Amino acid sequence: MKSQRALCLAGCSFLVIGALYAFQKPFRQYPSMEGYDEIALPPDFQEPSEWVFARLMYPEHPEGLFSPFGRRGRFGGGFNMDWREGFTSWTQDYPRADRHFAAAVRRLTRLHARSTEQPSNPDDLDDFFNWPWLAAGEMGDWKLTDAQCKTLREYLLRGGFLMLDDFWGAEEFARFDESMKRVFPERQVVDIDDADSIFHVVYDLDDRFQILGTWAMPGWGRGGGGGMWQRAVGTKAHWMGIYDEHQRIMVAISFNSDIGDSWEWADDPRYPQEMAALGIRIGVNDVVYSMTH
Repeated sequence: MKSQRALCLAGCSFLVIGALYAFQKPFRQYPSMEGYDEIALPPDFQEPSEWVFARLMYPEHPEGLFSPFGRRGRFGGGFNMDWREGFTSWTQDYPRADRHFAAAVRRLTRLHARSTEQPSNPDDLDDFFNWPWLAAGEMGDWKLTDAQCKTLREYLLRGGFLMLDDFWGAEEFARFDESMKRVFPERQVVDIDDADSIFHVVYDLDDRFQILGTWAMPGWGRGGGGGMWQRAVGTKAHWMGIYDEHQRIMVAISFNSDIGDSWEWADDPRYPQEMAALGIRIGVNDVVYSMTH
């Protein structure tokens, strides 16, 4: 009887996985803010897998400090770039960080991770709920619509997981919180206790420290000489979250750190090894936590 039940459960699992694959949108790639779209696709980029790095696509905040087409963005105002076509803030670190981290998940866990990422648009209701793990960066630049807030709320309450990263200081936190409060007006963003299992599910991460982006490293040539490093001056790293009613973390938040850069430049000898190692371990813990809680 036990073997029959196991076979039945396995068969049902294959049916569920097969149905999920049938409804997922195919892999697609957009222009990146980073300007390195020449990255070659891995030969197995279309291979089905247990886990996919899904990157949340989002509209630009008109006050965004690093939003490329916002009022104070790097190209000034007057642009009408469609965020759904890439080259806006949701593409920061993409796709290099995504693929490096997916490779790390393959190496450091038993998960069969897809080698390529999947941009996920919250307006595409036929596809959005097919990707149970989402990540996004530059959260001082997002501004969700009412419909997107509703969709993201439903996604998270259904069991989805969202990892947010790379926003700094009170001004950027306020822009982040503007949308987050519309997703969960009744839930608070709180500091995660060191004892929480998200810091221990794979790696014990009691000794966390601030992870800097290359833009904060003088001499790197990606902003260090242009004063962007001042964005990090005087800030303190916070590891924050939003919990559901069962004390499951739905949203894991890295405030005043740049985990995305630690993934993006993990293979560059100029980037500090200890920051790359911590960023990858935090991400691995988040992935495994999301699949077991």
